[in-house]
Amino acid sequence: MNAPTAPEPLQRAERQSEVVRALSAVLPAHALLWHNEDTTPYECDGLTAYRQRPLVVALPETSEQVQAVLRACHALAVPVVARGAGTGLSGGAMPHALGVTLSLAKFNRILKLDKYSRTAVVQCGVRNLAISEAAAPLGLYYAPDPSSQIACTIGGNVAENSGGVHCLKYGLTLHNVLKVRGFTIEGEPVEFGGDALDAPGLDLLPVVVGSEGMLAITTEVTVKLVPKPQLARCIMASFDDIRRAGDAVAAVIAAGIIPAGLEMMDKPMTAAVEDFVHAGYDLTAEAILLCESDGTPEEVEEEIGRMSAVLQGAGATAIAVSRDEAERLRFWSGRKNAFPASGRISPDYMCMDSTIPRKRLADILLAIQQMEHKYQLRCANVFHAGDGNLHPLILFDANDPDQLHRCEQFGADILETSVAMGGTVTGEHGVGVEKLNSMCVQFSPEENGQMFGVKRAFDAQGLLNPGKVIPTLNRCAEYGKMLVRGGQIAHPDLPRF
Repeated sequence: MNAPTAPEPLQRAERQSEVVRALSAVLPAHALLWHNEDTTPYECDGLTAYRQRPLVVALPETSEQVQAVLRACHALAVPVVARGAGTGLSGGAMPHALGVTLSLAKFNRILKLDKYSRTAVVQCGVRNLAISEAAAPLGLYYAPDPSSQIACTIGGNVAENSGGVHCLKYGLTLHNVLKVRGFTIEGEPVEFGGDALDAPGLDLLPVVVGSEGMLAITTEVTVKLVPKPQLARCIMASFDDIRRAGDAVAAVIAAGIIPAGLEMMDKPMTAAVEDFVHAGYDLTAEAILLCESDGTPEEVEEEIGRMSAVLQGAGATAIAVSRDEAERLRFWSGRKNAFPASGRISPDYMCMDSTIPRKRLADILLAIQQMEHKYQLRCANVFHAGDGNLHPLILFDANDPDQLHRCEQFGADILETSVAMGGTVTGEHGVGVEKLNSMCVQFSPEENGQMFGVKRAFDAQGLLNPGKVIPTLNRCAEYGKMLVRGGQIAHPDLPRF
């Protein structure tokens, strides 16, 4: 199920004509794109290093149209790649050369808000932040808040099991979703979870959330809403040593404190974001921590005091506590704008996403510093420190093939070092095409085979998002040979920038 090499032009043209004819029977003309100038905007997601124009782009507007498109594609054995806002960072929405990109951007309605059950029923194309904006008059909001929340869609969040800066206390997408509705590749309606806390039968909701569009197409999601806290305050703590900052994160959790948010940025990242948004960061610090408390005024005051004491004991060189809501938002503005800030200082960046035990935060940062020298590329680091989720941003120029190759090697080294430290190759960005090689390092052939078994149970022909997430035995065997020879296999079958 690896991504295929580029098809012959005649093969592609014949297949395209066949698919366009079939989909023209179930979609209006304006909902079907196949000319190069129309499909080029869909050739990649947020991972721009790999690109592929889709055969056809379908933009259905109703569930019935989605069902009809899937039935037509299944009958023709045409691959289907679902796409939301395209903000993903692992190539999960990169098109298939002989497949249909199924854009669900028009599914953007909030269907129901219920203040009594504290739930919202939304279509898959609703923006993450739009849910909280709609629920605000009820005193409620949707807790998962990825940095791309102004643009990313809830369907994409379900596909990747997205988190955000407040996931430490409030959980990932999985912990905030009750029900997912959609269709199988055959066009069969399917529902996972339910309106109650426990659904009858097998609980397949955790299987679908985070499945990266490989099992079913999501069209509707029921999410949990939580009461807006009366007060939130944020501590900005500076450290003159990376190890002290990493140890401080572990110390906060060891003290029995679960902050609403606990984030870490190293010196290169704080310099980049400070120049961009002027958040008031300490540019002399080797690392800063942002630690937030929310709740009643009494709870916040008590927790801020406890966290401040722990941070001081861990060696913080300076501590600032937000005095009002405007200052709290200013502290967070830098963290929320880490990715666009990095885009201002480098032609391209590749954002990695691995997870390690909290006690190894300093170890991985120091290891990444050594990798910067090894690969001769800069790296700025931002972490969901509270749950050990790393986001190193490797800075490079995609127009230079050698830099791209070194960037791929650098990224693979970070992921494999994370696994060696007891972590995983992904936290919330998914595997997509980016981490296929690293999956060979983390999982055995037997484990990958079990994952393929789940895939086949939902999609026997392998038509939904093929060539992603689960590496084949052939890929892992080839990757192992390359490592033995001291080389690197870095997606040789994927079209590049």
